Amino acid sequence: MVLSAGPTRPSFLPGAPRQVISHRPSRKTAASGTSLGAEHLPSALAGVLLARLSCRFVQGRPGASASNASRSKMCRLAAGSTDWQHVREDFPALQQEVKPGIPLVYLDNAATSQKPRAVLEELSRFYGQDNSNVHRGMHTLSMRSTEAFENARKTVAHFVNAPDEHEIIFTRNATEAINLVAKTWAEANIGSGDEIVLTVMEHHSNLVPWQLLAEKTGAKLKFGRLRSNGTLDVEHFESLITEKTKLVSLCHVSNVLGCVNPIKRVAEKCHEHQAKLLVDACQSVPHMPVDVQTLGADWLVASSHKMCGPTGIGFLWGRAELLRASPPFLGGGEMIDQVKLEGSTFSDIPHRFEAGTPAFAEAVALGRACEYLEKLTMTAITEREHRLSKKLWDRVAALPGVTIYGPSPEEDPERASLVCFNVEGCHANDLATIVDQDRGIAMRSGHHCTQPLHTELGIVASARLSAYFYNTKEEIDLAVDAVEAAIELIRSGEGEGEVLDPAMAALLDV
Repeated sequence: MVLSAGPTRPSFLPGAPRQVISHRPSRKTAASGTSLGAEHLPSALAGVLLARLSCRFVQGRPGASASNASRSKMCRLAAGSTDWQHVREDFPALQQEVKPGIPLVYLDNAATSQKPRAVLEELSRFYGQDNSNVHRGMHTLSMRSTEAFENARKTVAHFVNAPDEHEIIFTRNATEAINLVAKTWAEANIGSGDEIVLTVMEHHSNLVPWQLLAEKTGAKLKFGRLRSNGTLDVEHFESLITEKTKLVSLCHVSNVLGCVNPIKRVAEKCHEHQAKLLVDACQSVPHMPVDVQTLGADWLVASSHKMCGPTGIGFLWGRAELLRASPPFLGGGEMIDQVKLEGSTFSDIPHRFEAGTPAFAEAVALGRACEYLEKLTMTAITEREHRLSKKLWDRVAALPGVTIYGPSPEEDPERASLVCFNVEGCHANDLATIVDQDRGIAMRSGHHCTQPLHTELGIVASARLSAYFYNTKEEIDLAVDAVEAAIELIRSGEGEGEVLDPAMAALLDV
């Protein structure tokens, strides 16, 4: 079974090269392929194989006891790294077993991070002591809540070095932050014939809002292509920015390719042509120092849940003059100055864009998450993750028949600590299901909200292992060992002398 090849390149990227970088020949011949219609549909093979896991992967299999021994060894080795082991113990979720005797190995951090006790305790403390609606209230709890909420804004501003705390707008998530810009400044300033420049690697949250805007206004979308090693073709991208360009929007770090885009250079090119720049920093703010003043962008968005904070809140940073020149996003309470039956006037920033009761408890906990990360220092986090990235890449690259997407650590030393890959003859969903059920490995599979990128790569899905600073090299070994065992199980097909149901065999073409 192999993945459907799909088109070599999307129609909007004429001449773009295939983005496949690392391929190792398989030790075994993969089953002849059949196209899988949608990446969301898990292969029926996973169900058949998992039904046998109890006898082949648990009962009497040498690898089972070896796995437990490896876990014990992992704990002993990690204890030698006193500082990071202490940090790891801050995260209750990491201490659990997903099945009796099978500890969790959490390597799905690009989707969401785990939360330290400091954040969990702050959320509980706030609800237990200070909970009250913010702003306007004259009683003690309301004033305490308001002070905590606005202090969180200051903390987030400091975290990204915003020159003014009022430039931080709290939103539900980064997706809402991008839509806020699209529905306010962009709708007011972009019209028919204007151009918006994106890249093919964008997350859907940084693609769909601009598609909707283009349909509404008649603006044109243009897309930067990739080099053969999975990095942005910067020269081509810059050539797309012209006098017609009103907005450029791209990710700081790709959640699939792991590459770090040259935001400062792109910002300079944008401003040469009086174009504005929005940066999706969801995969950079949690992992590296991000200074909005140094980057030179006009807006930047990030999500709390990827940076040790709670869900349900993110933030937009924007230049004050652009925010003040933009119409409101949502109408209602909190964002108003004066309301009359004949019309309304609106608050100054940031409250102009924070209609209704905000997620104030979550904002306070996000502030605590920023403080937690600052205590570790983002420089130390980055250095640790670079080591984990190298380990992750090297181990995955050694898998039989593997194709990895994105630049290697040698090609991009700053690359994120994530690896997206496919293995010949193995669907990503099957791999993710088996490693979870057998050895407690949390690994993501699917298109990772980047369907155009996966089309460009000629695939419908990929597997992704993504580390954060609290992960260990020993966990990476456990995870990749589990993937290799899953590959062997899938390629063994029917198992020892067992025959698949004929209808299932026909479906899977094995």
